Amino acid sequence: MTNQSANPPSATSPGHVLAVLRAHGPMTRQELQERIGLSRVTLVERLDALRRQGFVRASGHRDSSGGRRAELLEVDDETSAALTVDLGQSHAALAVTDLRGSVAARETHRLPVRHRPDDVVPMLLDAGRELLSRTGRTGALRAMALSLPGQIDHERGVTVAPPTMPDWNGRTLRDPFEDAFGVPVLLENDANALAFGDYCAMGRPDSTVLGVKVGTGIGAGVVVSGRIHRGESGTAGEMGHMRIEGSDRRCGCGRRGCVAANASGSALVRDLRAVGVRSMDDVVRRVADGRGDAVRAAAEAGHLVGTVLATVVTIINPRFVRVGGAVGILPPFLEAVRKAVEEYAHASALRGLEVSGSELGEDGAFVGLAGLVADATLSPAAVDATLAP
Repeated sequence: MTNQSANPPSATSPGHVLAVLRAHGPMTRQELQERIGLSRVTLVERLDALRRQGFVRASGHRDSSGGRRAELLEVDDETSAALTVDLGQSHAALAVTDLRGSVAARETHRLPVRHRPDDVVPMLLDAGRELLSRTGRTGALRAMALSLPGQIDHERGVTVAPPTMPDWNGRTLRDPFEDAFGVPVLLENDANALAFGDYCAMGRPDSTVLGVKVGTGIGAGVVVSGRIHRGESGTAGEMGHMRIEGSDRRCGCGRRGCVAANASGSALVRDLRAVGVRSMDDVVRRVADGRGDAVRAAAEAGHLVGTVLATVVTIINPRFVRVGGAVGILPPFLEAVRKAVEEYAHASALRGLEVSGSELGEDGAFVGLAGLVADATLSPAAVDATLAP
């Protein structure tokens, strides 16, 4: 999403008023006035403009020891809708959410191996329209957000070298969705979206969060000071394609010895093929059933991922590590990750560290994408641009 205004918003603009309310609300008008320093008349004008556009709503009253109770105001992040899409190597999942990340409706489409944008994008456009219509949220749509593996050129809205989806390299994705829905479109790496979802679900703590997604492939995302850290070239978190010494296994990215070639869902399917496993769903079922071969394979994969993750933890020094994805949340995998991190990470990096599975399940990417939509569309610049005559 590009800059909404050539000039930065003033500290007393409607967008700034909303930012204060978003950070500290619910608040009464008097509390807002004291914090921002506006006159009562000007504040009322700002709030009326925000209310007319659906940014602000009443949320009860402040308790009073006597006299009339003051009305509380809060940001309305439930009326507006976001269309979110989580696109992967073998699936496309869509959801209509509010700006808090609550899912109103979702659907998942299985995709063939080596799927192509020319086939998938039209399907997503049709499915998105149908889902919005079914939920009655077409008119409330504020923005759309889409996550997928690999790097994103955020300036141009183009995918860059997704290692497991080569046919998507260099494809412009923002334009067709903006043209179809008439709203801003955000693009994000899938592991970044998952990490941001966990960050939002934790109440946006003032801490560094490292999210790891282990599904068909492996990726990681880092949230620092409330923002996704993408690195200089957008490759921050691509731990799935770090090479392991002594491994010659070919990876889907074309190289040999990657972590993903040895410990991803795809690797587990390959390793368990002799016992009848043909898909990642088969892996998940065998682990859930306690089948020894699958439990051991998941634990070995978790140990490898945890060994690599220990280095990442030592360098980044996060407060929280959240592991998600269909394979990542399997108990033997997750426990092996935790033990390896505790064994190999620097002692000082382990102090206060919390390693656990993501609790968002299938909603992880949707919650993260909705949070990104909220940050983009409720920013002071975006709000002031919306209210501009």
